[in-house]
Amino acid sequence: MKLLLDTHILLWALADSPLLSEKARRLVGDAANDCFYSPVSLAEIAIKHRKHPGDMVLSASEARAAFLAAGFMESPFSSRHAAELDVLPPFHADPFDRMLLAQAAAEGLRLVSHDDRVALYDGMVEHV
Repeated sequence: MKLLLDTHILLWALADSPLLSEKARRLVGDAANDCFYSPVSLAEIAIKHRKHPGDMVLSASEARAAFLAAGFMESPFSSRHAAELDVLPPFHADPFDRMLLAQAAAEGLRLVSHDDRVALYDGMVEHV
């Protein structure tokens, strides 16, 4: 399966956090799955790191290096993904999550997320 990992899943996986569910661990750890990160997650990390470095301890460049070292592949965000926002139902208002959902939809990826609001996009999301 081809998976796009939501920002919190990426960070929890890197930290081996107890917040990462067993289902998420299985999905991320399964060698049969291709796990991707998006530059959208790096933008979210950069903004949160700048505003609250105590809460977001990694910078975007540190996170990118860690994602690549962990074997996650980059799935670039494109104008085609942005255009997908036009047809994405308005279940969730968070712009980062909406961009990840649009990207996943355009690329035929499953978005792995723990967010209950993201889970409303049934058929596009692996809710963990």
